[in-house]
Amino acid sequence: MRAVRRDVLRALGPGVLFTGAAVGVSHLVQSTRAGAVYGLALLGLVLLANVVKYPAFRFGPLYAAATGTSLLEGYRRQGRAALALYGLLTLGTMFTVQAAVTVVTAGLAGALFGIEASPLAISAGILVACAGLCATGGYRALDKAGKLVVTSLAITTVIATALVLPRLSWSAQAFWPTRFEPADLAFMAALAGWMPSAIDVSVWQSLWTLARGAETGGRAEARASSLDFHLGYVGTALLAVCFVLLGAAVLHGGEEALPEQAVPFAARVIAVYVEGLGEWSRPIIGGAALATMFSTTLTVVDGFPRALSGLADRFRGEEHPDEPRATDRTPAYWIALGVLFAGSLAILAFFMASMKALIDLATSLSFLSAPILAWLNHRAVTSDAVPAARRPARWLRIASVAAIAVQAVFALAFLWLIS
Repeated sequence: MRAVRRDVLRALGPGVLFTGAAVGVSHLVQSTRAGAVYGLALLGLVLLANVVKYPAFRFGPLYAAATGTSLLEGYRRQGRAALALYGLLTLGTMFTVQAAVTVVTAGLAGALFGIEASPLAISAGILVACAGLCATGGYRALDKAGKLVVTSLAITTVIATALVLPRLSWSAQAFWPTRFEPADLAFMAALAGWMPSAIDVSVWQSLWTLARGAETGGRAEARASSLDFHLGYVGTALLAVCFVLLGAAVLHGGEEALPEQAVPFAARVIAVYVEGLGEWSRPIIGGAALATMFSTTLTVVDGFPRALSGLADRFRGEEHPDEPRATDRTPAYWIALGVLFAGSLAILAFFMASMKALIDLATSLSFLSAPILAWLNHRAVTSDAVPAARRPARWLRIASVAAIAVQAVFALAFLWLIS
């Protein structure tokens, strides 16, 4: 029993980082918007998105624990075309993703602390701070910061939700969508695109699992890795429900639309909550929101460069099991980080007038790429590289194929809608 407990504690980390990466724009902005505009009508969609994406996300840490290599190696084994496809999808989404999460963080910081600088300047400062954390401590700093932020986030969000539940009129709520105009369908696609997160993060999970193993001196055991994943995944889904409830209880039915710019949006959300709960709640609401977004920004700042660094290695050759191949603080990592920094700020400068448009673009791109990445993950984890005893159970393989089909149908329907 003591050995099992030690293995569990050793494996804990990647699941927490997943929560940090996922609980951000998808929850604070999109889930809150869903509750504010539709009440509880989209709560089922939020839960469905978590269920449908479960297999693709589960396969990230599963592959790493079973093979000692990352999902990028699983892609390489499918041919360099798979690596190139992942690289193109990453390059096509990473600037909008980073820009979206950073500008929301900047808006919250500006609203909470009364910072008068432009959101672009605040965003640049936040990116520098996150890069500094990654540079000085690598995975260790990311892991410790993630655990601290996610713990405080979970506590404050649950408290805030419990406080507003008495304000929710359950009898007046619809629990399924009743509006299907093009704008409504477009928002549903954007909501599902990052719920609980973009499937790119499954690759980061496999890399974080390996980094955690290198940090603790050994590969994570399958049971401990599974527990770490499920703690993070289920916790993320529950927090998404909390944010929908918060939006429905406090913002739904209001006459004033949420602003589209970052600082006014953040200020409006915090102000409405404070109006409903009292001034004493400002630290709880503001702290939970800012902790959410800084955690997301930090993990995304690390995730894309780490993945691109690993991608460059995979083009050069095979990744060997149990090989301590670092993907952080390498020349490729820093080059990718610099490109991500510059590209994200350029996107922010272009979309500064409308945070909503930027977020919807980023989430919709992730929505469209989801079935492709899910299929690559499925092929990787069912390949001969994974020992037969460590491959997913039959029910999970069937669920994965069904989930890929569902995501592909919805992506094609969305393309037809906007064409």
